[in-house]
Amino acid sequence: MSTPAKNAQTAALETLIEAHAIELKLPTVRRRFKTLAAEALREQQTPVAYLGALLEAEMSERAERREKRRLNDARFPQIKRLEDFRFADNPNVPQATIAALAEGSWIDDRETVILVGDSGTGKTMLATALGVCACHQGRRVRFTTLAGLANELQEAQGSRELARVVARYARIELLVCDELGYLALPDGAAELVFQVLSERHERGSLIITTNLAFSEWTKVFPDPRLAKAVVDRLTHRAHIIDTGNESWRFRHGLERQGRTHA
Repeated sequence: MSTPAKNAQTAALETLIEAHAIELKLPTVRRRFKTLAAEALREQQTPVAYLGALLEAEMSERAERREKRRLNDARFPQIKRLEDFRFADNPNVPQATIAALAEGSWIDDRETVILVGDSGTGKTMLATALGVCACHQGRRVRFTTLAGLANELQEAQGSRELARVVARYARIELLVCDELGYLALPDGAAELVFQVLSERHERGSLIITTNLAFSEWTKVFPDPRLAKAVVDRLTHRAHIIDTGNESWRFRHGLERQGRTHA
């Protein structure tokens, strides 16, 4: 067979492979099969080795896309990682406990993590980092503030979509609810938030950050009976971590200012 004929045959096969890759939704195969084929030829790989490398590339990039999609769907305000948390700056935070929580078995057991402490002690960073770990493990995660959750539920109630929104939250494996205690819930919102938390009780996991002692949760849930019911549900099978009351964020600001003026 002449070289032009071989080239035409190769081009036809490449076109066919691209078409099949599109049909089978294999974008990495479509993009890389020629490059990896040339590499296999240079390295004298067997056809099985070439096919394995091509499929491995597809699976690897597919996993990366899924992880990126999970992180986007989680709606973290910023991506934070545990390796960036400076445990030496806050000795109140038990590093071994956080490392164990990062492994995720508590999510399998549908337990709760409550981070209690003053502003600037690392609650949100730890909550976000644990949520990012859960995303890396292939779990569905959603980050929200308590005020944001309350507003979303009230809007859903007004548009008669409350049942759908509550059901969606119930399907999430890990809900991260930040800033319980910074704002009192508006009228009617406390009951809606309680409904979401009740739906998740022993069905899904939850991370709560708060600057309030449990005895002060009536500042957020004005009805004492409702506040007691929320505390009872959240503290049942919960990992409670006190991050203390010294703001390392404020201390670092002072240190930076001191270096600037030194």
